[in-house]
Amino acid sequence: MTNMPSREDQLAALLAVGGVIPVITLDRLEDAVPLARALAAGGVRLLEITLRTPAGLEGARAIMREVPNAVVGIGTVLTPDDLRRAVDAGARFALSPGATPALLEAAEAASIPFLPGISTASELMEAMARGFTTAKFFPATAAGGLAALRALAGPFPQARFCPTGGITEVNAAEWLAQPNVVAVGGSWLTPVAEIAAGQWDAIQERARRTRTMLGG
Repeated sequence: MTNMPSREDQLAALLAVGGVIPVITLDRLEDAVPLARALAAGGVRLLEITLRTPAGLEGARAIMREVPNAVVGIGTVLTPDDLRRAVDAGARFALSPGATPALLEAAEAASIPFLPGISTASELMEAMARGFTTAKFFPATAAGGLAALRALAGPFPQARFCPTGGITEVNAAEWLAQPNVVAVGGSWLTPVAEIAAGQWDAIQERARRTRTMLGG
């Protein structure tokens, strides 16, 4: 019998797909598919669709249906019910800006990988006690930036991070150069004004430029 990979192994494989995760907030459902197609055409396939707006979950479903080469995760998962909705929608993974005990407990039992949000050593310890060794470091810049991330590497050498919050096209490579960083997240790839104007070519070009910069 072949052993199934753990959810941490599944998560590591997913994060290796991209190295960069655009954090996407959809105001209009009709923007979901052309936006995902533009990002994928530019080489950015790993997407975080947030639950910050009513269009988020339906937009994620539309992308999974119509853009098969996109790897869709659901972000801004705040409650066990949010996590259940992400699983039911067919998301490949889920992310949260933080992690309550109830959410960590639900994530332990979930069928998809989960990336809990942490900003302190104590929060990281709580996540690791539940088996989550890869975490979203948020808000990365406000929580101490690169210095804080390097400091966490000392007592937690096994921990890996996806910093989000203050990551830009200018500094993404510097964050990714850290040994304990497996991916970075940010909204710079999908400016709200360009989405509203349907400027898919501009978004595709930025995605392509980012992949080139990161060596993809």
